[in-house]
Amino acid sequence: MLGYYVDLAIRSLKRSPGLTLLMILAVAFGVAASMTSYSVFRAVSGDPIPWKSSQLYVPQIDIWGPKGRLDQTDNNDPPDAMDYAEAVDLMRAHRAKFQSAMYRVSPSIVPPDPTMHPINVGGHAVYSEFFPMLDVPFKYGSGWSAESDAQRAAVVVISSKLNQKLFGGANSVGKTLDIDGKDYRVVGVLDNWNPKPVFYDVVNTGGFTTEQEDVFLPFQRAIDVAMPNDGNTNCSEMPKGSGFVGLQQSTCVWIAYMAELDDKAAAAAYKDYLDGYFREQKAAGGFDWPLNNRLRNLPEWLASEHVVPSDTKISLVVALGLLVVCLVNTAGLLLAKFLRRSSEISVRRALGAPRMAIYTQFLIEAGTVGLTGGLLGLLLTWVGVWGVSWVLPKEISTLAHIDVSLLVLTLLVAVVTTMLAGLYPTFRASRVQPALQLKSN
Repeated sequence: MLGYYVDLAIRSLKRSPGLTLLMILAVAFGVAASMTSYSVFRAVSGDPIPWKSSQLYVPQIDIWGPKGRLDQTDNNDPPDAMDYAEAVDLMRAHRAKFQSAMYRVSPSIVPPDPTMHPINVGGHAVYSEFFPMLDVPFKYGSGWSAESDAQRAAVVVISSKLNQKLFGGANSVGKTLDIDGKDYRVVGVLDNWNPKPVFYDVVNTGGFTTEQEDVFLPFQRAIDVAMPNDGNTNCSEMPKGSGFVGLQQSTCVWIAYMAELDDKAAAAAYKDYLDGYFREQKAAGGFDWPLNNRLRNLPEWLASEHVVPSDTKISLVVALGLLVVCLVNTAGLLLAKFLRRSSEISVRRALGAPRMAIYTQFLIEAGTVGLTGGLLGLLLTWVGVWGVSWVLPKEISTLAHIDVSLLVLTLLVAVVTTMLAGLYPTFRASRVQPALQLKSN
């Protein structure tokens, strides 16, 4: 019976090619616009480490007080980064399973091949626990040890992209790399790790960046060689000293921080430690304002930092609005088409066809329109995803992509929404009174 109804639907649609084309185009454009916007929104709002995000926390300590928030009176949050003294104190106390302070660096590398020119790379100065905390995958070797942290060892972890450029993709563990004029021993090569958003350092990246993370160096080693901070630096007052040393001695915040806590009990204990740390500093005369600390897990942190760009949210809402308009138009066209066939419906009813049969026939016809519109919508969605770079920043537009789940969702949305749009026209068609139509004819 289903095949019979599909055959009737196709014949009916062929009898009004112009009207059929309008409905298919309306569905295709509406679905393509919404799915293109959804592909971008999905890319920027997804959980970058879903198996562990609830265990990763970002601590915030209010080292500035109310005076440091004069330009953001509607926001009572403490600074979203740490100063050097605060970060080192938390690392020394080590109250988490894993933890790491970090800051952005952009050193220069002299390639082993003398025919190659020096290159500038981006990366982070981190602690050894950074790698197991974030489940960083390695192609060769591993991260360095806690002992290397303590010894401020000249070691480095490099990306697979940099390894390909410098060593042809071979295992480079144990090789020496000239970074800013000093020799570093390669201890690990990452295995295509480039999470988006850059959740471990939202403060300095905004969550999205086109820059590649090519090197990871020991935090204290980078401090010792005065490797400059290449990230954001925010100050409530001017540093008293000059240069990189003055920055370390100031209350300027420039260091990101993340800790792994296994459960809510561990998180509560860590929050108690943060509050105790604040009270100790206050008792020593460092702070003269009320306690105002925060400890947010990763999803809460990304939300508080507004990592998902507002442009993507607005475009998704606008696209969904366009889809609704297209479906309303499709519903109007279906209603006109179905009621124009009142005589046909009356004859079928007079010959004994139940209302449910009429209802099923026209609903399948609406679904056929949706399926055809969805197939065209797939092509338009691909064009839309390819063209988002014209309207969105590169670091965001490059994240949008077509995959099997998006293709299936596009077809599903097209068919389901079109059938929903056809509910009222189908209901009206099934309620046609045979006697009135037969008498008038």
